[in-house]
Amino acid sequence: MNEATRRILLVYAGHHGGRTDRLRAAVEAGVRDVGEGEGEGEGVTLTACPALQCDAQQLLAAHGLLLGTPEHFGYMSGALKDFFDRTFYPTEGRTAGLPYALFVSAGTDGSGTVRAVERIVAGYGWTAVAPPLILVGDPDEVALGRARELGATLAAGVAGGIF
Repeated sequence: MNEATRRILLVYAGHHGGRTDRLRAAVEAGVRDVGEGEGEGEGVTLTACPALQCDAQQLLAAHGLLLGTPEHFGYMSGALKDFFDRTFYPTEGRTAGLPYALFVSAGTDGSGTVRAVERIVAGYGWTAVAPPLILVGDPDEVALGRARELGATLAAGVAGGIF
């Protein structure tokens, strides 16, 4: 990777093969749409990391961030909350302004999940580059297209230095 390459970190939770996992795959495809190659776009690389395995060093190395979570009892997944708990103090004040986008696989309306994530993200000082993508129920092709567009939007903005 050359020094001009920008890094996007995708932190996600959910079950393999589940609704959030399908959205994650679409978001990853959107990042790849920005350029050529598996997991790589023009000027951008993607690291997709389950929330329980991501750490502060990966966050500090990122130029952009995608967050994906299922809605659990009107809240984010415990795995995403754990990521926030483990990375906040080690990165405090060092990731302000980081562009991010959020996608939520919801069973109800996803609003509680979005509120909870946005409260925490405000403490990091990150900047949303798009409204949260909330998809209720099983994602259809339209929903997967919206997720793909979200990944492409963040990747293009990061690669182009817009965000």
